[in-house]
Amino acid sequence: ATLKLKLKQTSTSEDNVTMSSAGRGDTRPPKSGGGRGRGGGGRGRGSGGASKKESILELAKLVDSNVRVKCLGGRELRGALRGYDELVNLVLDDCEEFLRDPDDPEQVTSQTRRLGLVVIRGTQVSLVSPEDGTEEIANPFLGGAEEEEVEG
Repeated sequence: ATLKLKLKQTSTSEDNVTMSSAGRGDTRPPKSGGGRGRGGGGRGRGSGGASKKESILELAKLVDSNVRVKCLGGRELRGALRGYDELVNLVLDDCEEFLRDPDDPEQVTSQTRRLGLVVIRGTQVSLVSPEDGTEEIANPFLGGAEEEEVEG
């Protein structure tokens, strides 16, 4: 009876080794980490159990409203946000592009050209802001720097 019991224990431990090593003949114990692969994953947020990564952006509340989009390279667009995805690819309807000053390419003018329906690739988007309720203000840091130059 003792011999049979040892055989059962041996076969049970062999089954565990086979299951944990996925058929590699490995005798190492299974790694802890929840099967996330290399690096342990998680980025320090803890294991909340959420299966989908939460987005920081709240673009859902801007859908069907006018937004202003600034892109890498200085291009600025205005239009009605019709859709977006997790990569921040945007769909703008009735879109207008703000033209740049020919003398100073860094400066955007109030002149526009109509583009219609456009898709903006998310890798190019640097800023999305609602058009309503925003206004341009003077740079408070710029004023302080000029005063220091005058004094010093």
